[in-house]
Amino acid sequence: MKCRFIFLGFILIILSMITNGQDTFSIVAIDSVTGEIGSAGASCVGSSTYYPHGAAVLSDVIPGIGAIHTQAAYLAGNQDYAHDLMMLGLPPQQIIDSLLAHDAGNNPNPRQYGIVDYNNGHPRAASYTGSTCQNYKNDTNNIYYSIQGNILLGQLVLDSMQVRFLNTPGTLADRLMAALQGAKIVGADTRCAPKNSSSQSSFIRVARPTDPNDTLYCDLYMAYPQNYQGVFPVDPIDSLQTLYDLWKTTTSLVKKKNSIPVKVWTVPGGEMMFDFTGSQDYQDCTITIFDLTGRILFKSQVTGRKMSIHPFTGSYAGICFYQVLSQNKVVVARGKVMLK
Repeated sequence: MKCRFIFLGFILIILSMITNGQDTFSIVAIDSVTGEIGSAGASCVGSSTYYPHGAAVLSDVIPGIGAIHTQAAYLAGNQDYAHDLMMLGLPPQQIIDSLLAHDAGNNPNPRQYGIVDYNNGHPRAASYTGSTCQNYKNDTNNIYYSIQGNILLGQLVLDSMQVRFLNTPGTLADRLMAALQGAKIVGADTRCAPKNSSSQSSFIRVARPTDPNDTLYCDLYMAYPQNYQGVFPVDPIDSLQTLYDLWKTTTSLVKKKNSIPVKVWTVPGGEMMFDFTGSQDYQDCTITIFDLTGRILFKSQVTGRKMSIHPFTGSYAGICFYQVLSQNKVVVARGKVMLK
């Protein structure tokens, strides 16, 4: 718990440097069949110096339990309080009611919340938009999803997200990604209109029921630096789509019968360690490292049961992805690591 409070304290420092009202559109949702819980959103907030970056700071996904978005005049204390209430089993509406009664800043009016919980396959959702959230602001929810936004171009942003989410076939992750694409309108987040973009950062996070809290099945984000000058070359939602397409391809290729055991960890200085000690089939495999834009940073043949690599030419902090391909180009291992 001590580490959690330290981490939240760091977030408060970052957010004190940006404007009080975060222009944000987001969605939280449950798939009651698979038990997956998802969270996606975008905002005109740039990257920080460590994870989570940009809009992703508002997302709290708890595998097997639920998801919470605390946005608009964000306070980490409110997010932490909502998390604790969800862990106690309180339903979304009761969590929101308690947040309003015990606001960390003694003023819930500028806040906005979207909350869903799995509830043993009987999902529940609730949302709240405070009276002093900056316009345009609104929210909508059903029993298994909640969509909310503030300082938006208009109701079109939320309506388009909802239509895409409800009418896109596929997995929960596919539908969340489609919902974000529905909001990809220049100035959807009004501060980003001068950047010719919908937003400055975007994210998608999906947890399977058995995922550890700190290693979600899907955890992707894209963020331009907070002080980025000029027009954004690519809308963050399109950049996130590129990452998502790569993630989906490598994930779908992993077959349990083809997988090989590999341990991967990092050491200070940007070094990554691969250990194939538990496998007899690592020979002729290839390791590829990607950054968050999907760009290949490093590629090499596996040279031994234990292998050390330095995939970055300069300093790098954040998430990177690795995949191990067999001689027949089958993905036999993949994952992500955090470099600090």
